[in-house]
Amino acid sequence: MDPTTGLQLLLLAAGAIGVAAVARRRGWPAPLLLVAAGLLVSPLVPAVPLEPELVLYVFLPPLLYSAALDSSYLRLRDVKRAVGLLSIGLVLFTTAVVGLVVHLLLPDLPLALAFALGAIIAPPDAVAAVAVGRRLGLPRVSLTILIGESLFNDATALTLYRVAIGAAVGGAVSLWEGVYEFLFAAVAGVGIGLALAFVFAWIFRHTRDSLVENTLMLLIPFAAYLAAESVHASGVIAVVIVGLYLGYRMHLRGFGTRLVSDAVWKVTDFFLEAIVFALIGLQLVTVIEGITGYSPWAVAGYAAAVLAVTIVSRFVWVFAVTFVVKALRRGDAGPTVAQTVILGWAGMRGVVSLAAAFAIPPSVPERDRAMLLFLTFTTVIGTLLIQGTTFPALIRRLRVSSEQEQYEDRLAEAAAQQAALEAGLAELERLVGEQGEPDEIQKQVIDQLREKSWRRSLTAWERLGGGTGQGGAETPSALYRRLRREMLQAERRVFVRLRDERRLDDEVLREVMAQLDFEEAMLER
Repeated sequence: MDPTTGLQLLLLAAGAIGVAAVARRRGWPAPLLLVAAGLLVSPLVPAVPLEPELVLYVFLPPLLYSAALDSSYLRLRDVKRAVGLLSIGLVLFTTAVVGLVVHLLLPDLPLALAFALGAIIAPPDAVAAVAVGRRLGLPRVSLTILIGESLFNDATALTLYRVAIGAAVGGAVSLWEGVYEFLFAAVAGVGIGLALAFVFAWIFRHTRDSLVENTLMLLIPFAAYLAAESVHASGVIAVVIVGLYLGYRMHLRGFGTRLVSDAVWKVTDFFLEAIVFALIGLQLVTVIEGITGYSPWAVAGYAAAVLAVTIVSRFVWVFAVTFVVKALRRGDAGPTVAQTVILGWAGMRGVVSLAAAFAIPPSVPERDRAMLLFLTFTTVIGTLLIQGTTFPALIRRLRVSSEQEQYEDRLAEAAAQQAALEAGLAELERLVGEQGEPDEIQKQVIDQLREKSWRRSLTAWERLGGGTGQGGAETPSALYRRLRREMLQAERRVFVRLRDERRLDDEVLREVMAQLDFEEAMLER
């Protein structure tokens, strides 16, 4: 890589992080602002190529793994039917509908390439929708369905894409061959994912080192993806299976591993997502320059038609499936109309679609390839800017909220804290009884342990009232946290002053600061 390209990538990363930082400060959806910023600056800066291999082999595996690691296997199991209908059924339906419409609009385009376009734009990317939904309190079941769909739909779409492209450039592919390839990719992906999950779980049982374990975790998504893709299985499914398995067993790791892992993957997600969404917008000039031989109005009409069909097909599928499921499961209320509308509108496309379009082989005629890339780009941009910008208003308008869920969560946490407190105190009393009569210093330590346990339980119960007592006054736990934070700041100032006066070494300062930081982190929690 020459220095100019390196500088270009460095400026891209710095600019993307800056825009994402503004979005976070303002409380705006970062993906949408990044795409808009990329569109605005695209004509003003040199072209930044979107390499399909970079997206599919570098960006996609860690983003999938992080999402799977942070997901709930139990909640996904509860909504497995909905996830399957969206990640498999809806992708097949969208591929077929878009492919047929495109073939009618562009009869000179081979049918296989029309279906390839359908597969390219079929899988939504739930990053933007989930970010908005979490911020506005979307119910947990809706968020779980969106996350589950985004975890598995890429596997379906990329398999269909490979079959369609193979038919376009290599001759006819029978239905049975396509079904076999799809089933093999899915089953082999699950098998490879489970095998690697067991291997890494065994390794983690013998490491007990937070730094080593988290370094290995950075390699896991790439290892799973490459292992599966090397045998033509689904790398997406393999990565997701490993992430779900290890995330479900994260409680077996040490506290240091969990603390570091949380920070590592938050930083990784923020960095990669910022670059990915900025790259989408920056492709504007590259995509437009490739279109030749069509009138601008005709191209705009094709793009609008494909975008409309993509959005409408999701609504048709979601409402039809919801109606059928309710009819078959009488007595089961199922999702409300408001929840169904929100699920239907959460169909923003992302960088995987764009990467697949850029990966169309050169053997496809340049004119057809340019049209597929343009229609993919306009669909991705259209769904992000139209659906993404209106998604928050839709949630507010329909008044879909998770307030009751949040109250039930706090109630369950308080009850669990109470049960854990009783178990901890019982263990403390047993240990005290075994060691005999404690002296005065030991009594003080034991009293401090009892007090700390009671304070944790009290905090959980007080959280049910939002941190305020009667008349809006601070609860004892809220007062404790506020005063202790101020004390920690004062303590930090003393340590820094002593370091500046050369009475304390920097290494000692870092150790002390880490202790204070952990305590403040506990106060935040």
